[in-house]
This record gives sequence, structure tokens and C-alpha cells, in this order.
Amino acid sequence: MMFNHKHEKAVENVLVLQGGGSLGAFACGVFKAFAKRNIKFDIIAGTSIGGINGAIAAGSKSDKPEKDLEDFWLDIARSSYNIIPDTFTFDYQNYRAKLKRSPAASLNATFFGVPRFFVPRWFNFNFSNLNSSQIQEYVQPPWKWTYMYDNSLLSKTIEKYIDFNKLSPKTEQNNPNASNSNINTRLIITAVDVLTAEPLIFDSYNKQIEMKHLLATIGYPQYGFPWVEVSDGTFAWDGSLLSNTPIREVMVASPSKNKNIFVVENYPKKIEKLPADMSEVMSRSKDIMFSDKTKSLGKMSRLITRHVNLIETLYDIFLDSDQSKIDKDKINYINKEHLSLVEKHGAKILKINRITRNIPETPYPLQNADFSVDTIKELIRQGETKALDSLN
Repeated sequence: MMFNHKHEKAVENVLVLQGGGSLGAFACGVFKAFAKRNIKFDIIAGTSIGGINGAIAAGSKSDKPEKDLEDFWLDIARSSYNIIPDTFTFDYQNYRAKLKRSPAASLNATFFGVPRFFVPRWFNFNFSNLNSSQIQEYVQPPWKWTYMYDNSLLSKTIEKYIDFNKLSPKTEQNNPNASNSNINTRLIITAVDVLTAEPLIFDSYNKQIEMKHLLATIGYPQYGFPWVEVSDGTFAWDGSLLSNTPIREVMVASPSKNKNIFVVENYPKKIEKLPADMSEVMSRSKDIMFSDKTKSLGKMSRLITRHVNLIETLYDIFLDSDQSKIDKDKINYINKEHLSLVEKHGAKILKINRITRNIPETPYPLQNADFSVDTIKELIRQGETKALDSLN
């Protein structure tokens, strides 16, 4: 049974973007579909490449985020190398031979980098741009290194598509001199503190989002990317080490308004058949590692919603009652707790809509490092198609 209460909350549209390296191009296609349907978002949250996508969408320099996102992804893809060729083998199934292609794009990225995103350290010996501590690390033998790839090159690519002034606090609450409230989309990106393992949340409504925060959110150590010092003594790695789907972080950052949430899933939770070989086993394990783990959050949210509805119903009865017979201290306590628990907190998740990338016919563990033009275009196309189907 649903009740209309006297203090109905506003509703926010939220877009949550998973990390996933080159798989992040899928979200570009999803955003194109949203733009076609003129769907706007109050909050965009992401981690890793999802944080980069979110920053471009929220801080679009051209005010056409769907175009800036596509240009960004094609810009990166066109810088990728095609030195190592694809290989072809025969795959035998049910006594029939089938020609199987093994893409080499991921190997090209591994050995030679993707120059508008990252390059291997062994190809980037420009000491003039390094400080003394960086030079000291460069002259160490490889087993002493703390990272293998220089991803600072992404900064020049990102700068072409983001107006960082749009990723800063402009609300009346934070800026009393502001003439009106923040009309820009709120951006929330996540990282993790290397020293404490505590989550780091960078929120454009509370602080200026800078390039260092974007480089921090993609600093995934298993892929050889470096940590980033985001403030004195705080060193950040990729937020996907803790959570690749930052729904919980959104609820903590914005606890008062109800939410319609769209989640772009680069890593499918469900598959139809078991992996067929070790390559598919490793690919599937990566899916599980980075897939959405917020099912329990959804259950908890529904329970909290029931509690909030009960509190609101009882509070409405309280407001309509003869309060002259109630002790003043109890009235003050009820009003204070209602303000704190329901009006300032108590946001409900009204709906979670998931748009999930298709699993390729032959999954392999390095598919998130395939930055080839054909793959990026296919991911963008697939994201747009799947989002339009979902919206329909």
C-alpha cells in the first residue's frame, strides 16, 4: 500500500558508470542513447574509466557530452598501434573445425601502449619532465619499479573535452555569493587510499575536481598504473579496488533525495554457459571481480524505504493530532528526529535500471585493453543499441 505524505521528497536521476578500461566505450554509446531521448542526470558517478566518462559527460567543453565522449574514445583508439597482427587458429567443436580469430590489439597496447592514454616506461625516457624522485625511480632496475605505464599522457587528451570550471562547487550552500544554484551535473568519482585502504570520494559539489583526481581514479596497480598524490600524504589508486559500481557512494553523498538509478555494466553478472578454456575462465573471473556487488544494498534500501514510509505515516498522524496533550520535549524530539532521519536522510532507491554489455562470442581476459578503432566503434554502437532497447 502506498501513501502520499505531506513531505514528499524530490527525485534525482543518477547515472552510475563502472570501470573497465577500453570497455568504457560501451558507456559512450549508452550516453548517446540518453541524449537522443533527452534524458538528463542530476548526478553522474563513476570509478576508473567510468570516472573519466563521467567527468567528460558532466564537464563537456562543447556542451554536447555525447559528442565529446565519442570524440574522446575515437581520439584514443586512433592512436593505438597495429604492429602485432591478429592470429587465427582452428577451434574444434563437435568434431567440426571452426576458424577462430585471436585479436592482438590488447598485446599491442601491452607492449607499445596507446599514446593518447598511456605508454610503457621503457618508451618514455624524457627526463626533462621528471622531478628528482621520479628520476630516481626511473634509474632503478625494473623489479624496483612501482608502476610500468605512464598514463599522464591522458591529461592532454582529456583537456580537449572537459571544462573543469563545470566540475566545481557553485551551490548557494557552498558559495553564498552565487546568484543561483548549481545547474551543472554533480560528479562523484572514487578512488582508494593506498596507505589506509579507505575509500576516497571526490564530489564536485564539495570540492573542485582536478586532473589529479581523474588520474587517481584510473590508477589501477595490477595494470601497472601509478598511484597519484591527491593531497599532502594521501596517495590514491583506482576506486574499483574497493567497488566498481559506486551506488553506495552516491547514497552517502546525497542522502536526502530519492533516486532513479541507471547502471552501465561493463562486466555482466550472469552468463549462459560455463567457460570453455583457461582464457574464458580468466575472463569470467574478471567479470565476477568487477561486477556489481550492490544486490544487498538494494535489499537494505527496500527495508529502509519501509521504515521511512512507516515513520512518515506516523508523523502525518502526529501532525494531525492534538499536540496539546503531548509533552513539549517529546514534540521537539519527534520534529528533530524526523528532520534528521527522513528529511535530511532516508533517500529511497525508487528503481535501478541496468544496461549491460554483451559478452563476446569468444571472451578473453585482456579484452579491456583492446583499444582498436573497430572494437571501440563496436562497443559504442552496442551501448547505444542496448540503451535504446532498455528505454523502449
